[in-house]
Amino acid sequence: MQAPSLDAPDLALSDLMDIWPETIAVFLRYRMLCVGCMVGRFHTVTDACRSHDVDETEFRAALAAAARVRA
Repeated sequence: MQAPSLDAPDLALSDLMDIWPETIAVFLRYRMLCVGCMVGRFHTVTDACRSHDVDETEFRAALAAAARVRA
């Protein structure tokens, strides 16, 4: 089974952090409370950005940069 894309619109935050653990630092840097949150199984990046009033385009770029560090 192939891993989902980091940009998949329906990717749950918990899955994102499981697949790309280096992105956890991005959530913490943006002071988002998503790391370890029980809702992470249901929330997407869009949901989290909306909830925390974070610019989604900027945040996704930071996630991608963090994930590229491993690649």
